Amino acid sequence: MGKNRSCGQAPQSVLIKQSESAAHQRGAFFGRRKGHKLRKQQAEYYEELLPRLSLDIAQPYPRDLASVFPFTPDKFQLEIGFGGGEHLLHEARANTDTGFIGCEPFINGMAKMLAVISNEKIPNIRLFASDALYLLEWLPEHSLDRIDILYADPWPKKRHWKRRFISDENVARFARVLKPGGTLRFASDIDTYVEWTLVRLLRNEHFNWLAEKADDWRLPWPGFPGTRYEQKAFREGRKPAYLEFRRL
Repeated sequence: MGKNRSCGQAPQSVLIKQSESAAHQRGAFFGRRKGHKLRKQQAEYYEELLPRLSLDIAQPYPRDLASVFPFTPDKFQLEIGFGGGEHLLHEARANTDTGFIGCEPFINGMAKMLAVISNEKIPNIRLFASDALYLLEWLPEHSLDRIDILYADPWPKKRHWKRRFISDENVARFARVLKPGGTLRFASDIDTYVEWTLVRLLRNEHFNWLAEKADDWRLPWPGFPGTRYEQKAFREGRKPAYLEFRRL
């Protein structure tokens, strides 16, 4: 007999592609979620502290985002994919009147962040340990003053470009949650991802690129502390680009 399949059953490779295509249309996260085994204390932070600091998107979003913090912040910032947390922690320490939301699905990065927050008693960071897509869909309209996306996975192979987090759908989500006049900052050391991002932000009517001269995108933003990924780029001879857009 030939290689007949049961009626209506698609090959696994087709099902995988269909699933990935559907996820891409939703803007879903692709990437590692866990690395080495957590140390005992890290695991305790993850089990005990994270639930207290996490935004609960199973509940309706709060009318006032300030209600998720122990004080009333003047501004609200979101960092999507904070990695090791260097930038987010720097910003939170330097801007104590701002409420920060850090999104990072990678368990080990989140565990490191929780340890620092616990040790330093940092009050102005709230966390989300899952796909940023769901957070963007939950947040109130026009609730954020800034979004930072720094050294996101570039998915350098062309066949994987559809997995990049910057998409037309997610740019529309950024526009929905940013306040008019709010900003979106993006940094990458991969030229194709920089170009990809520029195309998608510039063709959205709600964003304006703030660069007026080459140094505006060649040089870091004032006070930018850098990240471990940026240092790796410098060591390997790659020059990052720093893009900033305003929500019109």
